[in-house]
Amino acid sequence: MMPRPPDCSPSATDPQVRGERVLLIDDSQAINQLLRARCEDLAGVESESAGSLAEAKALLAQDPGRFFAAVVDLNLPDSSEGEAIDLVQAHGIPAIVLTAHFDEALRERILAKEVIDCLLKTSPHEIDHVASLVRRIHRNQNVKVLAVDDSRAFLSYLVKLLQLHRFRVFGAETGRKALEILNAEPGIDLVITDYNMPEMDGIALITALRQQRPRSDLAIIGLSEVGAATLPVRLLKSGANDFLPKPFLVEEFYCRVIQNIEQIELVRAIRESAVRDSLTGLYNRRYFFEMAEKLHATAQRRQITLAAVMLDIDHFKRVNDTYGHLAGDRVIRSVANTLACGIRQVDLLGRYGGEEFCILLTGFDRDHLAVVLERLRSAVESTPIAHEGRSISVTISLGATLVLTEGVQSMLDRADACLYRAKHEGRNRFVIETAE
Repeated sequence: MMPRPPDCSPSATDPQVRGERVLLIDDSQAINQLLRARCEDLAGVESESAGSLAEAKALLAQDPGRFFAAVVDLNLPDSSEGEAIDLVQAHGIPAIVLTAHFDEALRERILAKEVIDCLLKTSPHEIDHVASLVRRIHRNQNVKVLAVDDSRAFLSYLVKLLQLHRFRVFGAETGRKALEILNAEPGIDLVITDYNMPEMDGIALITALRQQRPRSDLAIIGLSEVGAATLPVRLLKSGANDFLPKPFLVEEFYCRVIQNIEQIELVRAIRESAVRDSLTGLYNRRYFFEMAEKLHATAQRRQITLAAVMLDIDHFKRVNDTYGHLAGDRVIRSVANTLACGIRQVDLLGRYGGEEFCILLTGFDRDHLAVVLERLRSAVESTPIAHEGRSISVTISLGATLVLTEGVQSMLDRADACLYRAKHEGRNRFVIETAE
């Protein structure tokens, strides 16, 4: 997805789209190794490490855009005043700061640099906290937040805070404009709204939002300066998930935002786990067959063509043996995304198991189906997958049938037989069975 230009309203003001890696800067090799391992295990992201300010400069001189965040030790052999923080921020990279000690004066000095957070590195628990925060920042790049306040200055402040954590931010100065944005832009997960606004106050806006989306689908945080003691209760009863008084501590603001976002994600994950594969986000095998049987029945009833396709990644075991299972997972996700982008929304795509996928498509004759399969094959072959500084290329083999048999499983079995032929004939190709 292309980044949006900075614009507070009505478009999203996005931070610059960054890469997929985190930069680790610490003079302790043990800390760097532990951070790298936990970032891979907990956050699922790759990292590069530097033991000094000079080494960090050398890494950033190559291509700073590959980093979406940095974990920075406050004290380095050649940097004792937080110069490494300034370095990464000069490249537009948000910083998580690590320190061996912590007091109120140090906290204020570090937070004044507008870092993501400042954490102790005194125990494995704290390292896990860092990795969890890295995972959160990485995910935030796909999370949409709408901020609403009639004060341009405070709205800009909210947008800046949210952008620091890499959220995709929309801004509105009125409740009516907020409703327009919410209707025009799908997928907004959180609304942060002031109470005191002309025309439509916070309670009226929250009430209108709740008529469209429930608490489990959209989180709302109400904001207000000191007023009636009952105002927080009124905001919560009108449909807000949370309340925060103005002015607020930045750390509390982030805690409330993250807590509400993660509650929405948890509910969504519970729902999706019933139908989605956890690695790829495609339909899982059970739900694929449930939907496939309905599609098959429709094809029989309306006498329309139905194509069943089985495909898998060629020499996938070789990928795992050569690069490791983290790379194997990344390959599977990449192929799944390429397949999803290469078919129509009306088509049905699922992960069959392991490195195997299945597709049902309607309304194609053999020639048009061949065009689709060739497009999928070519797209996978031409899409390199980055892993630890390397580029992995894979291919797929596909088998398909247009024979409308008595059930979905029998069609997939016939497609699987064609897949076997494609493998036997050399891989990186497709074979189509047609009705005689």
